Amino acid sequence: MSFEEEAKGLARLVKAGGVTIFSGAGLSTESGLQDFRSRDGIWAHADPTRLASIEALEDNYDEFLEFYKARLYVPEEIQPNIGHEIVAKWEKEGYVEGVITQNVDRLHQKAGSVNVWELHGSLEPVRCHRCGREGTTADFLAGKPCSYCGGRLRPSVVLFGEMLPQRPLEAADELSDRCKTFIVLGSSLVVSPANYFPRQAKSRGANLVIVNRDPTPLDGIADLVVQEGIGAFLSETEKYM
Repeated sequence: MSFEEEAKGLARLVKAGGVTIFSGAGLSTESGLQDFRSRDGIWAHADPTRLASIEALEDNYDEFLEFYKARLYVPEEIQPNIGHEIVAKWEKEGYVEGVITQNVDRLHQKAGSVNVWELHGSLEPVRCHRCGREGTTADFLAGKPCSYCGGRLRPSVVLFGEMLPQRPLEAADELSDRCKTFIVLGSSLVVSPANYFPRQAKSRGANLVIVNRDPTPLDGIADLVVQEGIGAFLSETEKYM
């Protein structure tokens, strides 16, 4: 199937409505952010179980802080790309019912998406690990303690050793259960339990579309697999909407 035919096929599915979007790091790399699991990704040069963990936060805070300052905080020049913008447009037009994301950068929200469910939390707001009160990003980056209790500030990401947040999991379950088409954008689909949702959608009779530069474990059950850039492919799809 040609690039054009693939785009026309996706446009037909999107125009039928009932779309759930599932996004991973591959979408954010097109905004200039580094991904996690590729050969040159963040985890290729750092051990996440040591640096992005509860143990690091509690026992090795200086290293924890430096890791998040150097690797994960999103510079102001990083902005939503055309892929984020098209997803937001489709939601506004009523085709997309919600976005499930593994990303912590909030680029979906910056692009205008509203119904976004963050499985792994987000970099902001910063909060105190001890009392839970909200702090400021500036204080966190400066290594300052919580102004209320003196506890350690941290981003609101899910660290290794923590459970995924319950409400986003429930929302993801609902969106996967009722959608007509489930579109994966830039996820390797190797992280559990997140990779359960495309399987769930497919088992409920939804069309499964995977747009990712590299093969994924779920390509064999997908109705459409596109190994192209997300922004380029969604832009081509927009021509037929």
